[in-house]
Amino acid sequence: MFLVVRIVLREQLVTTTPNPPTAAALGGGGFGAVGIGWRPEIDLTVERLAGVDFVEVIAENVCADHRDHLPESLRVLRARGTAVVPHGVSLGIGGAERPDPARLARLATVATALEAPLVSEHLAFVRAGGMEAGHLLPIPRTRQTLRVVAENIRIAQDALPVPLALENPATLFAWPDNELTEGQFLAELVEATGVSLLIDVANLHTERVNHGIDVAAALDALPLEAVAYVHVAGGMMRDGVWHDTHAHPVPGEVLDILGMLCERTSPPGVLLERDAAFPPADELEGELAAIRGILDRALQSRAPQKSGAAR
Repeated sequence: MFLVVRIVLREQLVTTTPNPPTAAALGGGGFGAVGIGWRPEIDLTVERLAGVDFVEVIAENVCADHRDHLPESLRVLRARGTAVVPHGVSLGIGGAERPDPARLARLATVATALEAPLVSEHLAFVRAGGMEAGHLLPIPRTRQTLRVVAENIRIAQDALPVPLALENPATLFAWPDNELTEGQFLAELVEATGVSLLIDVANLHTERVNHGIDVAAALDALPLEAVAYVHVAGGMMRDGVWHDTHAHPVPGEVLDILGMLCERTSPPGVLLERDAAFPPADELEGELAAIRGILDRALQSRAPQKSGAAR
């Protein structure tokens, strides 16, 4: 009897309504917030960049046993009111094994120390059978995988003090027996769990080049009301394969996909990622300005048009 009641309660408690943060929660003042990935190599640069509403930090790189242990730059940003989002890379929420309680507890501690509005992770697996892959590996998009990942998401949501957003992956290979498109898979995960989405438009470009997906169709399949924020990044072509390096300038094709996304929805935030080969501050400012321009044009296109000049 207890088991039956517990299962029924579990089904009733699972939300199917996504609850992504507002633009204001990311510092956007009611409009789309613009952010950049905080990295120790460019900490002072990030502090000095104008118009940065929020930053994202790799969660595993932050010691957050106490707020006083946070990097000084992050404390400066938090004191200014800049939102900081922890971005995990090692939870392996797409794996067959349940999320590690210790990793979840650490991620929760980081989120609390940073007073984060949400945390994000990847829809990928990173380990199996006790072995670490060292990469964010794609999951097979099958019904069985969907059930496993949905339960992993629920476990993570229960352990975290703030909402969770999952990122669509960039992949070099695809599983041969996929039963669902990425858009269908993400839509069903959102419906089953209420999880929010981190849409990486650079990863969509990667999927288009490497696997021939139709980006417009992929965007149309996504539950865009669940979008928490968006990633923009650069990459490079090598031997006919697009590599999502985060170490090269953002190409026009990626900005075009961002424009396509913003035609369909108003994302709460858009964040520029850079993880290596950091350029001078003026180049970063130029890429941030390009992102703002796309958000501004999308906002203007939605503004009510005046019926005509007064006579």
